[in-house]
Parts: sequence; structure tokens; C-alpha cells
Amino acid sequence: MTGTLVAGVDSSTQSTKVVLCRAEDGAVVAETSAPHPDGTECHPDHWWNALSRARELLERADAVAVAAQQHGMVALDAAGEVVRSALLWNDTRSAPQARALVEEQGGAKAWAERTGSVPLASFTVTKLRWMAEHEPDNARRTELVMLPHDWLTLRLGAAGPVTDRGDASGTGYWSPAAGAYLPELLRAALGRDAEVPRVAEPGERVGETAWGAALGPGTGDNMGAALGLGLRPGDVVVSIGTSGTAFAVTSEPSADASGLVSGFADATGRFLPLVCTLNAARILSAAASVTGATLDELSALALAAEPGAGGVTLLPYLDGERTPNRPDATGVLAGITTANATRENVARAAVEALLCSLADAVDHLAALGVRPRRTLLIGGGARSEAVRALAPAIFGTPVVVPEPAEYVALGAARQAAWVLAGTPEPPEWPERPATEHTGEDAGDGARIRERYAALRDQAPQI
Repeated sequence: MTGTLVAGVDSSTQSTKVVLCRAEDGAVVAETSAPHPDGTECHPDHWWNALSRARELLERADAVAVAAQQHGMVALDAAGEVVRSALLWNDTRSAPQARALVEEQGGAKAWAERTGSVPLASFTVTKLRWMAEHEPDNARRTELVMLPHDWLTLRLGAAGPVTDRGDASGTGYWSPAAGAYLPELLRAALGRDAEVPRVAEPGERVGETAWGAALGPGTGDNMGAALGLGLRPGDVVVSIGTSGTAFAVTSEPSADASGLVSGFADATGRFLPLVCTLNAARILSAAASVTGATLDELSALALAAEPGAGGVTLLPYLDGERTPNRPDATGVLAGITTANATRENVARAAVEALLCSLADAVDHLAALGVRPRRTLLIGGGARSEAVRALAPAIFGTPVVVPEPAEYVALGAARQAAWVLAGTPEPPEWPERPATEHTGEDAGDGARIRERYAALRDQAPQI
């Protein structure tokens, strides 16, 4: 396949990124990006317009695949037209509907056993219930429910509505363990039956683009990142982007009745237990705003402070939180005195809070049997020197930071190469260069986490 090029698309909450790679080794030969509107809902046309700006690059590819933000509700009518703007994963208005659905359908344990997850406001199934209750006319018009990557794949040339097992596992009405839809749960949410995309096999060719390129089934963004990183047993990924995620690839499905771990499928036929926090890189942005610093300056301020931030502790649930499930929460800054109220300590508290929240997420994976050998730190937040320096002590494992790259888009590109190869497993691409960090004293990390946990547990309803 020497000389063959493949394109991977990452249609995220904030932007569309496209990478063009050599199919044989994943080397990036070109890339581009275009922004999306900010917010918690978005008309899918904005995603298509952003993707269309990369048309010249895409047309150089022999195969294309799309990875996109999970959970987003794309409702289409009988003519295939969008019924309303897509409700995105970070839209929490359906929190009451999530609680109602859990209660109505047998409780958290039953949901975990059937779907691998206990649905929260982010899940598609809860957004369908919200639409049925608040926009009944739109619910009645809805004939097909898709996810963002499904819609883009269809627009690119899929032979009918199609999805993959990874993204389907985040809807709340598909079972990773059984590999099948649960139409009764969709019906309970929407109040009526609706069509859903066919679930393609991993690596299946699902269509052809207008310029003749093979089209992969695509997947969700977290599944794309796992594929792009080439995860091995014992690897735990912590991604610090708009949301924070911690996930690992396993050979068996998971079912966590607490709802803290989502038992997703991955893009290869395996499984991807995942914990997601609503607040991640924006914790750093908010702290930078409060301290009047740039992000680089915030990092320097944090590193100038002592471990523990002089007793200042931040509970970083600035926009509500998904893990733990506190959709109405706000942030708490505790322990401030006239002696410790410095920019350095506030900066340090923000970095420590971000990492403690994500370390809690890794602990939830460990409770289901994931044994972290090392932590791979990715995402925009991983560019912070302070985050990289503090992470090993707080996570309690070696921390490896792969070179900055668009790993979701790379995973989609690797899937596109898989479609061309026609092999049982995705092609092996070389592991990308990475830096290992040892960081500060582990004892400091333990003490920081203890104080963070005390604040977290004292404020369960905040």
C-alpha cells in the first residue's frame, strides 16, 4: 500500500480536524481544521460546512473515515431533513429525563446489565425523552435517529444510515454485550418507534465518496483516540479536552451499576470502559481568567507554589458535573486565608483539582478490574507543563505524554487504512514518540488527593 493515502476526520464539539496520512505507517502528510459554533446544541450543517472546507485535502485520500463527538442527538424526518439542531453531549437539560428513565426501566443495575451504562444527561436516549416531553411535534416528525459521525458518514456517501459499535454503545439503546439494539428503550424515550442506523462490522467498507474513495464506518471520538494511540493492556488514557476522559481497552464488557463507568464498545470488536468528567481544560481557562494570566503563565504560577497550594482546594464542578453525577453543581474554592490568597496558590489549586478529578476517574476504572501500568496523557490540557509535572504523583503511575497530535483523527485514518487492507485487525502503525514524566513526590500526591476527597465528599449536593 506504499503511496496510498487515507484521511481521518475528527468532528469534535469545537471544530473539525482532518489528517491525511500514509496508509502503510500513519505518517501525517497534511492536516487542516475549521471551527464549529460554541454551545450545547448545533445544527449538523455547521459540521458539514466545516468538513467541506477540507474538500481539497480529502480528495487526495483513497479511503476516509469519520470519528466524532459521542451521544449527540441528530433527529431526521421522513425526507431525511434535520428536525432540530442536534443536542450535544454537554447539554445537561435532560438530567431529569435521565433520572426518570432509570427509574422507569428497572433501576441502575438493570440499565448497566442491558446497555453497559447507566444513562446520564449526556446520553442520546435521555435527549430523546427531553424532546418528546418539551417538543412533541419534533418527536412526532422524527423517523431516524443518528449520531454526529453517522450523519457525516451518510453525507460523505455511505450506502444508507450506518454506525459502528463504538458510537452505538453511547446511545443508551444498544447493548455492547449482546451487540444489538434495544428498541424498547428507544421507544420508551421517544414515545414511538424510529429507525436507527445499521451497525457495521469493524473495518467494514460502508460506501464510497463522490470522488471514489472507500468509506469506513467511523466511530465515536474516544474510540477513535484509542485506535489512534494503539492502546495496549495496562494502558490507561487520560484525555484533557473540553471534557475529561479516562478509558482503557478490555476484552470483556463491563457493567457498572453505580453509573460512574460507561461500558462502551471500542472500534475494533473489543470494549472501552470509560469515565467522563464534564469539566477539564476549562478549569485551567477559568483559573487563568481569575488570575489574569495566560495559560502558560498559569502553569508557571502553579509550579511556583508549594504542593497543596498552601491549603487552598478547588472543587472544579464549574458547569455541573457528570462524574460524579451533579448536573446542577457549581465550583467551590475552599481554605482561603489572608496568608494563602495568592495567584500562585489559586493556579496550583486549579491544576491539582483537574488532576484529582481525573485520578478519581481512573480509580473508577480500577474498581472494575482495569490495572493501570502507565497513564497516557493527551488532549489540549496535556500541553500544560504544570499538568505534566504534577500528574505522576497524583495518578500514582508513570505518566507518558505522546507527542501532540490529533489522535481522534489519526484513529479515524487508521480505520480508513483498515478498510483498504481488508484484514481481521487494524494495520499496525508505529507508536508515536512520547516523553515519560516522573514528577513530584508521591506522598504529596496522596495528601493532595485526601484533601480534595474531603471537600468533594463534604459537598455532595453542591
